[in-house]
Amino acid sequence: MDTLLKSHNRLEFLPQLHWFPEKVSNIKPTKVQNQELRFCSKRRRNGGVQVRSSALLELVPEAKKENLEYDLPMYDPSKGLVTDLAVVGGGPAGLAVAQQVAEAGLSVCLIDPSPKLIFPNNYGVWVDEFEAMNLLDCLDTTWPGAVVYVNDNTKKDLDRPYGRVNRKYLKSKMLQKCMTNGVKFHQTKVIKVIHEEDKSLLICKDGVTIKAATVLDATGFSRSLVQYDKPYNPGYQVAYGILAEVEDHPFDIDKMVFMDWRDSHLNINLDLKERNSKIPTFLYAMPFSANRIFLEETSLVARPGLPLEDIQERMVARLKHLGIRVKSIEEDEHCVIPMGGPLPVFPQRVLGIGGTAGMVHPSTGYMVARTLAAAPIVANSLVRYLGSNRSLIGNELSAQVWRDLWPKERRRQREFFCFGMDILLKLDLAATRRFFDAFFDLEPHYWHGFLSSRLFLPELIVFGLSLFAHASNTSRIEIMANGTLPLVSMINNLIKDRD
Repeated sequence: MDTLLKSHNRLEFLPQLHWFPEKVSNIKPTKVQNQELRFCSKRRRNGGVQVRSSALLELVPEAKKENLEYDLPMYDPSKGLVTDLAVVGGGPAGLAVAQQVAEAGLSVCLIDPSPKLIFPNNYGVWVDEFEAMNLLDCLDTTWPGAVVYVNDNTKKDLDRPYGRVNRKYLKSKMLQKCMTNGVKFHQTKVIKVIHEEDKSLLICKDGVTIKAATVLDATGFSRSLVQYDKPYNPGYQVAYGILAEVEDHPFDIDKMVFMDWRDSHLNINLDLKERNSKIPTFLYAMPFSANRIFLEETSLVARPGLPLEDIQERMVARLKHLGIRVKSIEEDEHCVIPMGGPLPVFPQRVLGIGGTAGMVHPSTGYMVARTLAAAPIVANSLVRYLGSNRSLIGNELSAQVWRDLWPKERRRQREFFCFGMDILLKLDLAATRRFFDAFFDLEPHYWHGFLSSRLFLPELIVFGLSLFAHASNTSRIEIMANGTLPLVSMINNLIKDRD
C-alpha cells in the first residue's frame, strides 16, 4: 500500500512470472493490456458447478494512454557533449532527481520512451507524508481518516488523513520544473551501458549514444541497468482495481477503506472461500462520492504471487455481496509489486532509485512517498561530487552516492521490514486478522512510523515488542512459530552487514 499497500505506490511492473498472461515492458511500469483477460469471462470448477467469473470485466474500456501537451527541450546528440547526469526512466523518482540536480546548474538528460505520458497508476498516500515534502497541492482528494475492517465484528477507525495523488498534476509539475531548470529529454529506450574511467556510454535503441559522467537507473522493477548478485526471490503484492460509477455503495465518503478483510461474501462459494482462507485478499477503496469509487482487491504479499484472475473473481463476489452495482468503469489497473528480495550490489557504477534500488517497503508495498523523500538525498550527493570541484568521478563517485542512499540505518530498517514480510507470507486469513487487530491497536507513533518508514532499528525493536504485547495469545504463538527462523536470519544479516 503507498501506505500499507500503496505509496502505494502502486507501480505496475511485472517480472516474467509463470502465471501471468503476458510479458510486460522491461523499461518502465506499464498498463497490462490483455484483451482475453479483460473482456472474456473465465470459468472455474466449483464441485460440479461452473461459475462465471465476470461480466463486470466486460465494462472495462480500452486502455488509453494520455500524454501531456508539452514541447519538451530535446537532447542534441550531434554536439557530442558529456552530460553530468543521465537519468533512465521518467517516473516520479527519475523526474524528482533530474529536476533537483539540474536546479543546481548541472547538465541532465532524461531518457524515456514516453516522457510526456501521464503516470498510469492510482497513488494513495498518507497526507502527512506529502505535507512534509510540500506536495499537498498534488492531492486531488483527501479523506479525514481511514477504516480497517478486521472481520464482520471488528472495525478500526484510523485518525490519519489519507489522500489520492493527482497524477496528471504531479507529472505536469515535475516536467515543468525539469524544463525550467534545463533538463534535456531523449525519447527512446536504453539498451545497454558501457563504462569508461570518467564517463559512461548509454547505447540507445534509436542508435544514439549518450555520454554521461553518471547514470541513474529509475526504470522501476525491470532492474534493466542496476546489477544484483544474489538470487531474486521476492514476495509479490498483486491487485486489481477499477475506478467506477456505481448506483451506490455502503461506505462512508469521509473515510477511505484501507483494508477490508471480511470474507462473508465468499460463503456461497466454498472453493473460493477455502483459497481465500489460505492466501487472503482484502478490499482497498477510495469513495469519492455516493456514486463514484475506486475499488481494489489486493493480495498483501504471497510467494509466488496470486493469479490475477483469482483476485478478479474474489472482487466480483465481494461487490455482489456488498450490493455494489457497477454502471460504468472509467479505468482499471493491474498491479504487481515485488517486495523484499536482495538489495543491489554495493557499490556499482550505475546508480539506482525507487523499485530498481530495492526501495519498496518489504512489508507493505509502499514506495512513492519513500522514493520522493529519497530523491533529495541522491540529488544532493550528486551535486556535491559532480559540482565545480569534481572531487570524485567514476566508481568512487557512484560508491559514495550508494552509501548516501543506503546508509547502515536504512539497511537495518529494511532487514526488519523483510522480517515482517517473512511473517506475513506465512499467515492465513485468521492469523492475518489477528495480526492487524493488534497492529492498529498500537500507539499511532508506531504504526504510522512503520507504514511510512520513519522508524529505525531501536524503535523498530520497541515496535515489535509492543505488537507482541498487544497481540492475543493465539497471535503470539503464530508470530513465534512463523517468525523464529526469519528472526534468526535477520540477526545474521545484521551481524554480517558492516560498512
